[in-house]
Amino acid sequence: MLCEIGRFHCTMKGVPKGDRPVILTYHDIGLNHKSCFDTLFNHEDMQEIMQHFAVCHVDAPGQQEGANTFSTGYEYPSMDQLSETLPSILKHFGLKSVIGMAVGAGAYILAKFALDHPAMAEGLVLININPCAEGWMDWAAHKISGWTHAMPDMIISHLFGKEEIQQNHDLIGRYRHHIVNDMNQFNLQLFVKSYNSRRDLEIERPVSGGHVNVRTLKCPALLVVGDSSPAVDVVVGLNIL
Repeated sequence: MLCEIGRFHCTMKGVPKGDRPVILTYHDIGLNHKSCFDTLFNHEDMQEIMQHFAVCHVDAPGQQEGANTFSTGYEYPSMDQLSETLPSILKHFGLKSVIGMAVGAGAYILAKFALDHPAMAEGLVLININPCAEGWMDWAAHKISGWTHAMPDMIISHLFGKEEIQQNHDLIGRYRHHIVNDMNQFNLQLFVKSYNSRRDLEIERPVSGGHVNVRTLKCPALLVVGDSSPAVDVVVGLNIL
């Protein structure tokens, strides 16, 4: 579908049922909806859920399989802009509300969407979310690593912890092959740059006797992170806000 900031690739699985929300997914950098979610949604334990809910997969611009390379000078949408396209996508498919399921960069986008449009989000499953802006130390690290490491190595270190990278060579090899051979490298670089330029979501948890109008998620949210994930510290920190 075509939005004000560009063309989006969306995949609807199943038929929306009445007023029941649809599961909306958003992938991480280095992935698309197929490489990020196919294993989960094809698992036998998910089949009963799939009988009751339709699923709408959203690919960030230029990240879908077979994507054409953006022209030189193309201005990739910011993370805020990617979030602001979601109401238009829901309207396009005639959807009133969703249960969001997203990883990494996608989790940031869906959290921003739920903060800005609480009536459209009935629940969130946020995996490896980092709601914070990239600090100057992170910025410097990315700049330096960009001089010495290829883009696939940077993304692998974002997706997996050091222990996984050092020990699970088959898994890392499959993801590295996917990033190099299945993803459009130019488009991917633009998406990574957009994610690294994200703003702080400034999420707060309301406390008794505190400010009433704090910026917080109004819907139930399940935060998921592995104990050796690169995002474990920031996800745990978000949970205690």
